[in-house]
Amino acid sequence: MLSVLIETRNDEEGLARTLASLIGGAVEGVVREVIVCDTGSTDQTHRVAEHAGCQYVTGGVVAGIHQAKGDWLLLLEPGARMVEGWIDEVVAHTARQTMAARFSRTRASRTPFLARVFSGNRALADGLLISKRQAAAAAKSAGSAEAIARGLATKRLDAEIWMAPAKQERRSST
Repeated sequence: MLSVLIETRNDEEGLARTLASLIGGAVEGVVREVIVCDTGSTDQTHRVAEHAGCQYVTGGVVAGIHQAKGDWLLLLEPGARMVEGWIDEVVAHTARQTMAARFSRTRASRTPFLARVFSGNRALADGLLISKRQAAAAAKSAGSAEAIARGLATKRLDAEIWMAPAKQERRSST
């Protein structure tokens, strides 16, 4: 039913955290496959994907969209973590909606107003649930998952997500 696509580059630790939060969806039969869409990693990202049983593609999210088998795609940043309860929300949304959706941020990961105003907005920070048809159409003019998510009209889901740390924060912690 649902294909999860994670576009990554040199973020094996973040990828592992995200994959761990998807286990419930796989057990419930909601997550059909996870595709790690690599954009040139030189670390052990491919091994993390392999050990977790994910498909691993190079060429970014566009290659992953073409390979995905699900009618709906869940695009996530490496390091983002799904919060308990997300499965029921996704199932309900995909059964009745055709428009894309984003998750609600957990209270602890919400960015203060002024920080949002003065920092760059990451379009994938809240994840993106999108039909494969809509993603494939958007991918024709967008080269990355972030570009697909940017400027897209979406519905807000009640399910929560822990945002991935900003890339600068991830780099400085390693």
